[in-house]
Amino acid sequence: MAVIFPDSDLKVFDYNRVVKDLNGLSADEFLIAVEGAGFDITESDDDHARPEHQHEYGMLLDSKWYRLKAKEEIISDSIIESLDVSILQNNLLAPILRIDDPRTDPRIDFVGGIRGMSGLKERLSSDMKVAFALYPVSISQLMEVSDGGKVMPPKSTWFEPKLASGLFMHRL
Repeated sequence: MAVIFPDSDLKVFDYNRVVKDLNGLSADEFLIAVEGAGFDITESDDDHARPEHQHEYGMLLDSKWYRLKAKEEIISDSIIESLDVSILQNNLLAPILRIDDPRTDPRIDFVGGIRGMSGLKERLSSDMKVAFALYPVSISQLMEVSDGGKVMPPKSTWFEPKLASGLFMHRL
């Protein structure tokens, strides 16, 4: 199956992360580790936790929202490594939470941005310990990755519109 959409009709949403545990850390220890990993942290509220710019993240931990901002020293010039999903993976998820492969680690799950911040709150109220809201990848970033013959990191984009697809069987 193939389809063509003009880039002006395509909407890329954030693809957020939820994690089951803090890798043995207390909430306070985790916050200290996050700050030491290259992020500025400020407490926030529900209305202001959604990232508004690239390299900003919303984080929900123990029913409190925080805003994280990546410090310049952890932002790469490489298109792939400068994506927010890569910064989060390389500087927080892997070294602090020990989630080395988000494709296979059972401790991480993903929440499509179409579900909003409430989707993250729902997961934390049921089976997760910490949530990260990411700023969506831009169409220009996506095109730059593609034009460079590179591959996007796993679970980095949530596209709309979704194609309706399926298999229909009809008995003759």
